[in-house]
Amino acid sequence: MLCWLLGGLLCTQVAWAASQPYDFPFVNPLQATVIGTPDAYKPDLPKEVPTRIYRIETLLDREIPKIFWYQDALEFSLVNQKSPAPLIFIIAGTGAEHHSAKMLDMQKAFYQAGFHVISISSPTVMNFIVTSSTSRVPGNLEEDAKDLYRVMALALQKAQDKIEVTDLYLTGYSLGAIQSAFVAKLDQERRLFNFKKVLMINPPVSLYNSVSILDRMLEENIPGGVEKFNDWFDEVMERLAEINRELDLFRMSGDILFELYKRYPPTDDFLAALVGLSFRISSANLIFSTDVMNGGGYIVPKGVKVTANTPLTDYFIVSHQTGFTDYFHELFYPHYRRQQPTLTEPELIDRMSLKAIEPYLRSSAKIGLIHNEDDIIMAPGEIDWLRQVFGDRARIYPNGGHCGNMGHATNVAHMLAFFTGKEGLQ
Repeated sequence: MLCWLLGGLLCTQVAWAASQPYDFPFVNPLQATVIGTPDAYKPDLPKEVPTRIYRIETLLDREIPKIFWYQDALEFSLVNQKSPAPLIFIIAGTGAEHHSAKMLDMQKAFYQAGFHVISISSPTVMNFIVTSSTSRVPGNLEEDAKDLYRVMALALQKAQDKIEVTDLYLTGYSLGAIQSAFVAKLDQERRLFNFKKVLMINPPVSLYNSVSILDRMLEENIPGGVEKFNDWFDEVMERLAEINRELDLFRMSGDILFELYKRYPPTDDFLAALVGLSFRISSANLIFSTDVMNGGGYIVPKGVKVTANTPLTDYFIVSHQTGFTDYFHELFYPHYRRQQPTLTEPELIDRMSLKAIEPYLRSSAKIGLIHNEDDIIMAPGEIDWLRQVFGDRARIYPNGGHCGNMGHATNVAHMLAFFTGKEGLQ
């Protein structure tokens, strides 16, 4: 999860654990989240897969602000088999693009298992917000699902001359996981894809609960408080630069991060702050892009035309001092209240949750879940709620933090077995 930052960052759980010992190496969920899966615990995957990058225009009447002159089309990637095969769509997590590290690992695993793969960037990234977000205000799960659905249809159409598809599947991790559930529900109504199976990996239950946790992880672990963010951020970057000169951090892998952790073991409060910082970087990019696309008034003063030559330092500072919950209360909620004047904040919070589609999740046998008992972005009781809703369609591992064990051989084997129906794919 922090590869970009540091390199440039039912069966019940008890019954399952007893019958199948789990050897993920980190019992500290912060360590798991930051370090991820060391290479020794990963499956053997291809070093390279045949990948094509496509660009599609998804909103033909969209006027692009000058600052985003280079964001004139949405990018997605295709990994294709040479013969007819099932196709799986992957939706990235918060702030991640179609070619992020976790997406690349998933592409390799699915390709090796015989799938075509289309990878879609998160609706929270600049490229998606600028080119493909109808509302220009990402975070509304129903609206984002409609945008994703349209993008996926256009991507499949764009790639159709390269692939012959036998069945269609869907998955996503973190934010992409909860979005995949809403996309699947939309598809039940529109029947364009008729997904055979859908797998959610480490989804939040409530977006608001999870982003509140992430904001606190940063703000409560910065010495001197959030007003000292800039000084703390500069110190962290300087520290990482010094470590890089010794360890060559830019050769980023799970093993390099593990070596970094062993040589320079940080405290839990520092690890928590790093996790919060990684998501704060994502929220800053989201907030700046959203504000500019809506004419400013939040980060950029109303009426100011931001161009490629506009100094951005002050906007950078303000954006990184602004959390996800600030975005919700000060930009996201007011946007939707203007459309529905009687809408309350609690009502909107409830809509941005898996609980809003609980009957669908309980009744849809094709939807499965992979999660971790110790996921750091989950509020108390939420894992138990997922276990109750999904029953034996859930596999909940004892440890792994937030997406830290996604690359583990056992996790990958279960992910593939869910879609293929074949066990023993490690």
